[in-house]
Amino acid sequence: MMKSKTFYFLMMAALSTSLSAQDKLFTLEDLNFGGTNYHSMQPKNMWLTWWGDQLIQTDVEECYTIDAKTGKKTTLFTLEEVNEWAKSDDERYVRHLMHAAFPYPDKPIVQVGNRHAVILVDFKQKKIVWQDSISGQTANDWNAASKATAYVEDHQLFVADAEGQKHQLSTDGSREIVYGQSVHRNEFGIDKGTFWSPDGMRLAFYRMDQSMVTDYPQVDIFPREATYEPDKYPMAGMTSHKVTVGVYDLATNKTVYLQAGDPTDRYFTNISWSPDSKTIYMFELNRAQNDCRLVSYDAATGEKLAELYRETSDKYVEPLHPIQFLPWDDSKFIMQSQKDGFNHLYLFAANGKELRQITQGEWVVMDVLGFNKKQKTIIFKANKEHPLHHRLYSVNIKGEIKQLETVDGVHNAELSPSGNFLIDRFSTPTRPRVIDVVDINQKTPRHTNLLDAEDPWAGYKYPIFECGSIKAADGVTDLYYRMVKPADFNPDKKYPTVIYVYGGPHANNVQASWHWASRSWETYMAQKGYIVFILDNRGSQYRGRDFEQATFHQLGQIEMQDQMKGVEYLRTLSYIDMERLGVHGWSYGGYMTISLMTNYPDVFKVGVAGGPVIDWKWYEVMYGERYMGTPESNPEGYAKTSLINKAKDLKGKLQIITGYNDNTVVPQHCLSFLDACIKAGTQPDFFAYPGEEHNMRGHASVHLHERITQYFEDYLK
Repeated sequence: MMKSKTFYFLMMAALSTSLSAQDKLFTLEDLNFGGTNYHSMQPKNMWLTWWGDQLIQTDVEECYTIDAKTGKKTTLFTLEEVNEWAKSDDERYVRHLMHAAFPYPDKPIVQVGNRHAVILVDFKQKKIVWQDSISGQTANDWNAASKATAYVEDHQLFVADAEGQKHQLSTDGSREIVYGQSVHRNEFGIDKGTFWSPDGMRLAFYRMDQSMVTDYPQVDIFPREATYEPDKYPMAGMTSHKVTVGVYDLATNKTVYLQAGDPTDRYFTNISWSPDSKTIYMFELNRAQNDCRLVSYDAATGEKLAELYRETSDKYVEPLHPIQFLPWDDSKFIMQSQKDGFNHLYLFAANGKELRQITQGEWVVMDVLGFNKKQKTIIFKANKEHPLHHRLYSVNIKGEIKQLETVDGVHNAELSPSGNFLIDRFSTPTRPRVIDVVDINQKTPRHTNLLDAEDPWAGYKYPIFECGSIKAADGVTDLYYRMVKPADFNPDKKYPTVIYVYGGPHANNVQASWHWASRSWETYMAQKGYIVFILDNRGSQYRGRDFEQATFHQLGQIEMQDQMKGVEYLRTLSYIDMERLGVHGWSYGGYMTISLMTNYPDVFKVGVAGGPVIDWKWYEVMYGERYMGTPESNPEGYAKTSLINKAKDLKGKLQIITGYNDNTVVPQHCLSFLDACIKAGTQPDFFAYPGEEHNMRGHASVHLHERITQYFEDYLK
């Protein structure tokens, strides 16, 4: 548990002293994703999975069993053996075992494959027992129970059954009619478009009609004659797409659609199934996103059965997780909600009656990892001990909580199918990666260490990483920050300082993981003689509903107030050169960068804004309207938060960077701000990455971060 800011300062100062004698310098090829030496600078890792309760390590050329008590490894089979058993040819040749899976806990079968096929190999009988039939197609969603595969080909949705027979579910698929893929622009926890029933005999799928949505005119400049490649992009207050949910039945070869009513201006999300595969559950949200309902449907007929739950808000309700039935009692399910102010677990009867709140307190349930059937408990991750620490717990339906590990830090875990064991992957500010296997069923959970990775940065000139807290602009709320200092930091000197900012919803920058979750670019800047300061303002995640919703209908305003509290704190530090203060951020952070540069033009000398939102009326419907409403319903908010009328207030040096084909924050934002600056007579700099989207990919990211760094070198140092 975090004791105090001073404790961590001393701890990190001691660490930095021991390492600062090293003199090897970093390059962006070392530090930046996409760099030529990036992977060798990452902590050692292990690829692990479960075969029932048997822990398996998957490597490139071998799979091993690992004894959960001793950590002893035994070879299970090799890549050479798998390809020999599979009588591999170009269609079936398996190139590595990194993604090998074991879909049947009680059978010696490994799922392997390549870009052509999914293959099941019996490693006891040493032969292929099944192979899918869609060679040359991407297997979007394979089901272990029925061995059926749902996939999209030429815009149409298909299912290939276990015998290889192909069933075409759609005929009108196109760029405008989208089947079996993510909808609602991946909001509300959506990351896929097909959902198999537990028995694998029914497939629920999305159908999205976006024919009425305006095209944003993206252009591919690389052909001899540039080509028009528009994106469907529904902007705030404008016409959005319409989504329906179909259900295909393998037994009858028929499709029905859920009778959810008119889909206009509605969102359907978090689709789940009853354990008997007969009922579908779905959260339904109005366009204003302040009225959320959990509804059940008959999977055979599509008929609406019942509205089980309703939650409303004067701001917004944001369903992010499907309901989950208890594996030991299919008459009850758990649901996540932050209706009491923090995301917690609630127990419901299948008929929708709320039975009890399972977890409660001023902390957040971050994820439900699964269930332990033997102990009848729910395994989850939460920041119960401290906002910066992500820890692992079990809880029974009475609300009795048990902690499953003993080390402060940021934990992530993978539960075995029975819930008896978990793989605990964690890091702390001073330990880059630790992997334990945990036996949950012991009175005191037993941990067997599999990996405690050495520091891959050993031998390099280490920066100093610190963490602390200040009060928000409300004078009450704690905000947490990270500070990165040069390895040879001298408190008697004054340093140019860059504030790195994101500040928006569903993200936070400061965690109790390795280096306090520092981005590698911060190390590069510290090496060049800068101090970098990062503060998580109100509006960021994992701090509860009111903390997150403080920015409602006025994005950027509360966030700036909190960031300026960070500036006030920096003023108290004798080694911060307030005449050389810069700011940098990307996406929402780009919006914050320009907001700070133009609202506080005498404070910030230099800024670099990447992919910035400029005016929320040009942002997408789902995200934008959740936080800002529509331009028609909240004209004052849109006017106050727009940066167009702030172009005249720019004084310092500002570089704006965008992906030329950004389909998240479309180039209209940057270009409109540039136009406003031209009219106002202010002089920002601008750089675009041709062919790149919202984030620079591959080695272009190295180029990007060198460009960002050089801008501060040219104008701040």
